[in-house]
Amino acid sequence: MNHQDIPPKPASPPAGGIPRIHRAGDGPVPAPASVTWSQPHPEPGQSQRAHRGPALWKALFAVVILAVIGGLVWLALWLNSDSGQDSVAPEAAGVLQTSATPAATPLPLPRDGVAPAQYALGDCFKDFDPEALASSLVPCDTAHSAQLVAVFHYPGEAGYPGAEALKAKALEACQAAKLGPAANQYQLNFQRSFPSSTSWESGDRRVDCYVTADGGNVINASVLP
Repeated sequence: MNHQDIPPKPASPPAGGIPRIHRAGDGPVPAPASVTWSQPHPEPGQSQRAHRGPALWKALFAVVILAVIGGLVWLALWLNSDSGQDSVAPEAAGVLQTSATPAATPLPLPRDGVAPAQYALGDCFKDFDPEALASSLVPCDTAHSAQLVAVFHYPGEAGYPGAEALKAKALEACQAAKLGPAANQYQLNFQRSFPSSTSWESGDRRVDCYVTADGGNVINASVLP
């Protein structure tokens, strides 16, 4: 046989070009080659602009809310202060007397039928009645039942402050009264007297504080220093 007539043995087909079928007994599947991909890169400042818009609107909204709240608070305070000025009048200045030097009551004493507007600080009264339209003034070293120890004078142009304010002012006058050692010899009480709205319209502007004795005309000395 002519060896030249024997066809050559075909070469083994290349394995790289044929996909290999994986079978159950072939072992684990090899890991695939890493895969990469690309995406468009954002332009400079693009992400900052995307977040800056909502943040700016939030800040602006917060400023507007704070401005509205501040305006409402200021309006409430202004209305409150304005209404307070309309309803509460400033207290009128006055003069408080607690010293009876010298005594202003005309002599001689005793004197009957003395009107309250003529009472002077330090006067002593026999059978005293704070609601009487007239009283009997006596020397303080003789038997008496009361003595005027403090007086507060409102100015003539002052408006009527009301009964409660007058009571409070009379209490202040009694608290400010200065008593001497003789006051310790007697059982005394403070008694207040102040004008009514009618007497105020007639010009009565004084608030009086007296010390009185429950036992009647048992005081025989001035209780002022």
